[in-house]
Formats: sequence, C-alpha cells, structure tokens
Amino acid sequence: MSSSTRTVEPVVVTRDDPRYAALLDRGYNRRSRASPERISVVGSTEHVVEAVDRAVQAGQRIGVRSGGHCLETLVDDVEHLIDFTRMRSISHDPARNAIVIEPGATMGEIYQTLHHTWGVTLPGGDCNAVAAGGHIPGNGFGTMARRHGLIADHLYAVETVVVGADGVPRAVVATREEDDPNRDLWWAHVGGGGGTFGAATRFWMRSPGAVGTDPARLLPTPPRAQCAVQAVWDWADLDEDRLVRLAANFGAWCEENSAPGSPGTRLYGTLGMRRVEAGQVRVTAFIDPTEPGAEAVLADFLARVSAGLLVTPRVSRSASAAWLTAALAFPDSSVAQGVLGPPRWKSKIAILNRRYTDEQIATAFGHLTRPDYAGPSSGLSLTTYGGRINAPAPGATAFPHRAGTVLAGFFSVWDTPADDERHLEWNRRLYRDVHAATGGVPEPNGHTDGIAPNWPDLDLLDAAWNSSPLPVGALYHKENLLPLRRAKAAWDPHSVFRHPLSTQPHADPAAPL
Repeated sequence: MSSSTRTVEPVVVTRDDPRYAALLDRGYNRRSRASPERISVVGSTEHVVEAVDRAVQAGQRIGVRSGGHCLETLVDDVEHLIDFTRMRSISHDPARNAIVIEPGATMGEIYQTLHHTWGVTLPGGDCNAVAAGGHIPGNGFGTMARRHGLIADHLYAVETVVVGADGVPRAVVATREEDDPNRDLWWAHVGGGGGTFGAATRFWMRSPGAVGTDPARLLPTPPRAQCAVQAVWDWADLDEDRLVRLAANFGAWCEENSAPGSPGTRLYGTLGMRRVEAGQVRVTAFIDPTEPGAEAVLADFLARVSAGLLVTPRVSRSASAAWLTAALAFPDSSVAQGVLGPPRWKSKIAILNRRYTDEQIATAFGHLTRPDYAGPSSGLSLTTYGGRINAPAPGATAFPHRAGTVLAGFFSVWDTPADDERHLEWNRRLYRDVHAATGGVPEPNGHTDGIAPNWPDLDLLDAAWNSSPLPVGALYHKENLLPLRRAKAAWDPHSVFRHPLSTQPHADPAAPL
C-alpha cells in the first residue's frame, strides 16, 4: 500500500505527553539529549506536508528522523521533529517498475522482505536497526558494496517534501531519467546526505541496467551463504613494527583487489585494532563459501595480511549459514565493541585511495597504546572498499568518492556520561594526528579522499581539530559541492531543512563557488 492511500491519523507528541521520553530515546547516540517542542509521528506523505507546513508557519526549525542512528546531534536538536517510525512499507510498484521503500523501514526489515518476497537484496549496511530515510541519501555501505556498489547507486526515484521559494511545502518525485526536469533532486539524494534537500518520503529502487518488469530481476541477487573467518593476534605479541606491517599488508591487498569486478571483491574484510586493553587485534573476512573461487581468494587474503609478522595468528572459522540468517544476526555495533548500556558514540572515517603510510600507522600505534588513557571499546579499523563502488564516475551521482580502496574508521563508544570528555579527547587526537600532514583531516588529495556523509563530524567545524583550508563541504562532496549547492538553492532556498553540516544554498547558481 502506498503512503498516499493511508487513512491513519498523524500523531503529535509534546513534552508533557507520556510518550515523549520513549520517542526521544529512539536516538541511538545518547551523547546528546535534545528536547524538541513537538514530535510529529507521521504515517503518510500528506502528514509530512502538513507537519512541515505547520513548522514553517510557526517559524520552527525542522528535523527529520527515520531510524535515529545519526552519529552526531544533527537531527533531534530542533524545535519540530518529524518521525518516520510508522512509515515502513516495502512493496512493488509496477507503474515505476521498482521496489518502493518508505523511510522508516529498517535495513533488517528491508533485507528480510526483499529476500522472502522476491529473492533480491540491496547492498546496505550491517546494522539492521538503521532505517532507509538516512541510510539511502547518504549512500550507505556494507558487506555487499564491493560486489554491487553502494545502496543509493540503486535508487531509481525519490519522493521528497520540499519547500520552494514561495514557502509552500509540496511533494515532488524525481527520477534518474535523463529527461526528468527534477533529475537534480534525484542526483542530490544519491549520496548528498539526508535531511538537507527536503524530507524524503519514498524511495523507488531499481538497479541501473535492470531488464524487464519481473521484480525478482530489478535488484541484486543476495549471496547464497556466508561464513566468517577470524585471524587473531594478542596485543602482547605486537610491537609497533608488527602492527605497521600488518596494516601495510592489509592495505596493499586492498589496493590490488579493489577494481570493479575483480575476483577479490567477493571478500569483505576488516582489520580491527581496538585499544591495547581489549587484548587482541583481529582480521575478519566474510565470503560466500558456495561461490566458485571464494576459498582461493580467502586463502590469499589471509596469507597476505599475515606475511612477515613472525607471529602466527589463531584462526577460527564460523559454520556456513544462509546469507539472510547471517545478515540478520549481525550484532549491534556498540554491543560488538563490548558496550552494553545506552551507547555514547564518537565516530570518524576517512576514505583512502591508497593505504596509510607506515608513519601514519606508527602514529596510530602510539594512541592505541597510550598509557594515560583506557578505552577497550575505542580503536581504529580498516575495511575493504572499492569494487563496484568505484564503477560510477565521480560526478554521475552526488557521491564523488569513486577511487577508494580502504575505509578507515576511528571509533570510541562508552555508556557513562561522566566519561565523555576523556573518550572524545582521545578520539579527536588520534584522528587529527594520523592526518596531521593535511590539517588534521583526510583532504581529497589522491592519497586520502575525504569523508562520506553518513559519518557526520561536528569537529570539522572546530579549528582546533581541522586546520585544512578546504570548506567542510568539500571534504564530504569534493567537486560535487557546487552542483549540490545549486540543487539546494533550487529545492530548499530558505534552508528549511538544515543542520550544522548541511549543504548551503548557492546564492547565484550560475556563479562559481
């Protein structure tokens, strides 16, 4: 059933409503607590238009929330919060020959519905509680991305509630068709970031190049099975030289196995370097063991990453499981890091076209072993990247990072508010010092390639942590910043939808940036 045919009434919750606290708790990162005046729990596109109109008339700043997994305080810290938790429909739309997904649907719901109904999938992220509304516009990434690209690379059309120059909200559908006059709005939603151009209320998904009208052929086929293999080293056996060698081995393998369609892209792997208190450093690889050639790729990967370390890792292998079973069992990110209470996150990333230098990993080693800080759930991870992610041209969509080989993640997660400052300080210093040669951030320069919009970082606005001369938007969007600003000027000229890191409208769309 499409959202436009629903008869449910909108739900409006204010601060004195007993439901208010539970709705606030939908925000995943508990590091910030906001208190919007009004939460509109919408059930249709019409409800969204009404809620936006009410907020505009009242002069209230708007936030739009789907799964509540934003890693910074960009969504809830507003006056009027529009919550999509009731808009979770997933269906086939014959008219547009696509699978249509509402923004409140979580990735776990999407994977299960697509698999059971049509035998297809989308290459989204591994956290099953993340919802489509933010994940798709930010072009989310997960275990299948090297094989099938990023999730929004499969976006055919998007319905968005926008507020034009006249100040009147309306719903607009934009498609990737070359003759669509609204195509720039579609383009902006393929990696331009959520909550910036309007409130996206429906996503039509169909892979580029899909042929025919059978919904079972409109999106990628999922793997048949999945198994995980881990190689584990004790921190006690790793000095600086060995950790540098391990990271260099991992990065070199990624550089050589990240071309679109190359055999190595059937493997998804991570090098997890949690702080020394965690006790271990782990390399984890995921493959479909039923796929011809996958075992050879796995053997090559494990041999290459451990070469020359002079310390033999302990290797374990999970039983093979049906892909969907494995995907739905993927643990919550904070639980996987050992944090059981309401999580408080600080997370940063860098997209690497080439591996970190030995000097950069040596710098990371110093922070991972610093004796004046303890944080077993803090660390640095390196993840395989590239493959089909790199197939589109940088300007074909709003997502410009199309030459990456490694995704580096800098993470700290904890559950005690009194510990905020010490964890934040450690995380910030690690990130700044690893990228010291480029102003404390991964400038797009051929070696590093900036940041993906699904990892917002308010520290980029602080000169103490970012001394790069580049505009913050250029770190996220590179050369696509100017067309994104033009799209913003066309569809949200009054910045009704905004947050501290959102794209600003370009005053003169014909002028240079």
